[in-house]
Amino acid sequence: MSAAPPKISSANTRFAVIVLAMVAAGIAATVFFFNPSAHQFYPVCQFHALTGLNCPGCGATRALYALLHGNFATALRDNALFVFGLAAVALRGLWFGVKKFHGQEPGEFIRVKLLWPLLVVVLVFTVLRNLPAFAFLSP
Repeated sequence: MSAAPPKISSANTRFAVIVLAMVAAGIAATVFFFNPSAHQFYPVCQFHALTGLNCPGCGATRALYALLHGNFATALRDNALFVFGLAAVALRGLWFGVKKFHGQEPGEFIRVKLLWPLLVVVLVFTVLRNLPAFAFLSP
């Protein structure tokens, strides 16, 4: 019989949040100062390179660059799914943090029952952005 895994302590959670925030700040600073359209050190989308089609992430780095520079319209044009997904994750994180701050149990960050609908949204977005009628969704 195997023992249950140990619970994650709040000290480990705080450390993970700090590391995650530092990584996010580093990525944001890199994208802010180095335009993805002008610098070649950013990774190339392998799906696009192999198929010529746009994956759900194509244009996300350019969208982040546009968001960091306050150009919301350009960010939506580059990758609308990324922009709305980032906003949803930020709102959920804020809600999660407020619950933790007030000593309440926030539950799961993303509920398991939402994973299939999220996958469907991503797949539909991917198919639509590769159709000529929905070319406005392509970066």
